[in-house]
Amino acid sequence: MRLFLLVFFLIYGLIHLYAFLKAKAALAFGASAAISLILFMLIMILAPVIVRYSERFGFELFAQIIANIGFIWGAILFLFFSASIIIEIYKLIVYAGGLIVQRDFSRIMPSARFSFFIPLTLSLCIAVYGYFEARNIRTETVRIKTQKIPEAAGPLRIVQISDVHVGLIVREERLKLILDKVKTANPDILVSTGDLVDGQVCKLNGLTDLLKEINPKYGKFAVTGNHEFYAGLENARCFTENAGFTFLRGKGLTVAGMINIAGVDDPAGKYYGFKDIAEKEVLSNLPREKFTLFLKHRPAIDKDALGLFDLQLSGHAHKGQIFPFSLITRFYYRHTAYAGHLKLMDNFYLYVSRGSGTWGPPIRFLSPPEVTVIELVRE
Repeated sequence: MRLFLLVFFLIYGLIHLYAFLKAKAALAFGASAAISLILFMLIMILAPVIVRYSERFGFELFAQIIANIGFIWGAILFLFFSASIIIEIYKLIVYAGGLIVQRDFSRIMPSARFSFFIPLTLSLCIAVYGYFEARNIRTETVRIKTQKIPEAAGPLRIVQISDVHVGLIVREERLKLILDKVKTANPDILVSTGDLVDGQVCKLNGLTDLLKEINPKYGKFAVTGNHEFYAGLENARCFTENAGFTFLRGKGLTVAGMINIAGVDDPAGKYYGFKDIAEKEVLSNLPREKFTLFLKHRPAIDKDALGLFDLQLSGHAHKGQIFPFSLITRFYYRHTAYAGHLKLMDNFYLYVSRGSGTWGPPIRFLSPPEVTVIELVRE
């Protein structure tokens, strides 16, 4: 964890340095402006730390303000850097072409002002668009035919939410948008596949009450994500159980005599002293003649567990949340899926949610949030 944080802040700091140099070359500002910009950037680099400790010590309003400014700034900076890289590649091609053919192509080189203001304008436009895309929650429907659902039960409707990240930024208004989609879907079972909570306060100003309003016929079930451990497992457990969910931490059960539901902790728990329970151990004790729904935050497949579940529901990757970060998540989860539906084997499936909320900036780009409806139909 310490190594990850070190690498993160190193890379984030270097991107800030790059943006500072681009701004200085374009605007040619003086020493006082440079110092002011450096101080602002230092605060933005440290914003995640400031937010975490401010929230922990009860300065929630201050933490909320810094979170919104710092995380939105981070998204704009990432988009600016991504757009700037395209211009840098173009400049490199032009420069290399000039060396190869022994000609001066400086006339078609973009100026310092162009190289700064075009990426800046583009990143600001995308950020504004992405703010509204993050509020445009889609309902994705997946239908699975199976002989393991009793005919008398009819179609069984499971609704999945994932990566809601209730906390400083995802508050009542955004949570209501998500839950309106859930209510419209009219679930028989509601599941949360991790990162439901991102705040360090158990009650989160009554937000649990909104979740308690939803009472599916066969219950609500949840597993931990990595952020449940980051926020503090006790706070996360308190919030999740107060919201009416049954926490599945390395265990499975049979619901209403017709479907198995099992869940495991996110691997982040081992860094906080929690022991992993083998997926095979959790799943092998469940009756195989019944449909087994497996809740697991990360879209990774344990080969030892293949064949012991019928459908794995996951999240975590957010489909990158902001393009082009989705290219990284696509590469990282190239052996399974980073979003959408995947058939693992005959009658064994994986579905990976794009996530229902946002982590960090309240912005999404080319990765709209979703509430997923899985309909299990008797084959």
